[in-house]
Amino acid sequence: MLSGSNGPKIPVMQFSLAINMERGDAATDMREVAAHTLAMVQMAEAGGFGIVWITEHHAIEQNISPAPFQLMAFLAAHTSRIRLGSAVAVAPYWHPVKLAGEAALFDLLSNGRLEFGIGRGAYQREFDIMAAGTPQREGGAYMREMLPVLKALWQGDFAHDGRYWAFPIATSVPKPLQQPYPPLWVAARDPTTYDWAVANGCNIQSWAIARPFSEVELYKRQFETAAAKHPELPRPKFLTMRWTAVYTDPDGWDIPVKAIIRRGAQFENLFKNLGGVTNGFPHQIDLDSIENRAEYQPAALCENLMFGTPRQVIAKLDRYRELGVDDFCYSTSYGLPMAFQKRSLRLFIDEVMPAFA
Repeated sequence: MLSGSNGPKIPVMQFSLAINMERGDAATDMREVAAHTLAMVQMAEAGGFGIVWITEHHAIEQNISPAPFQLMAFLAAHTSRIRLGSAVAVAPYWHPVKLAGEAALFDLLSNGRLEFGIGRGAYQREFDIMAAGTPQREGGAYMREMLPVLKALWQGDFAHDGRYWAFPIATSVPKPLQQPYPPLWVAARDPTTYDWAVANGCNIQSWAIARPFSEVELYKRQFETAAAKHPELPRPKFLTMRWTAVYTDPDGWDIPVKAIIRRGAQFENLFKNLGGVTNGFPHQIDLDSIENRAEYQPAALCENLMFGTPRQVIAKLDRYRELGVDDFCYSTSYGLPMAFQKRSLRLFIDEVMPAFA
């Protein structure tokens, strides 16, 4: 907390960046996508962002990250200070020894810049491909078995005989540079996951998708309830992510809103397994056919997401700071044109972040 000599305490809020390599069509050169991703991360580092988050997804062109630690190593080689995090390593797609070793190797090669995020996975289509059709709802059980195993492997020899994995004595090679292990994060929505994550010494990643601010307030209440149950542990951090776009023209919402509607039609397809995918490009479903269609109305998107002029975005972010959000995650990858992404991030760095210094 910050406090003036006579003034009230003001919560401190940090900023991180979520970025995917993404393509909207096969004509886009992947080399251009990789160069753009690196340029955005370097801009974020120079602008004072603390962490860049990289997803794990498979066979989907809108989230091109089949080997998250490999991508993070590329970014680490071209940066010096910004920390790099997995958001998230999907537990059902990994063997514990392999995940422990890859994460530790990245921590070593990046000189201790890993933020380790783990989650249960989102898309049933990916479970069909990567986890032999395991129901997505079972992903949380994989995560809860995986994390204690990773902690043990990062410390030394360990044998495991569990529900999902069994192996004789092994250890993580190499060991992570950060000891006893890197900062841990769990992607969480339901209260039981919050309770489990906090009890296991993990920070929380939350995402309200296109839902209103009340959804962020719900997640924060769940976080505070979980943290209050474990006063003996260091207080964890609460991160929340929003699709973000900053523009100077008050009518500049048109481009990001149209991008979100296109991406939302693909996301809802993948999330609810409602449509097909051709050569890695998800089909767009009819958003009018889904129960939460009101979330994708332009007025709702402009209100709920971090869209606006610098002054409007500052006002929205003040609500997050007052709520006690420790880290606001700026999500830039949702089909926006690359030039628009760069202009938006530059405006956020130059005109929004100074208000929260």
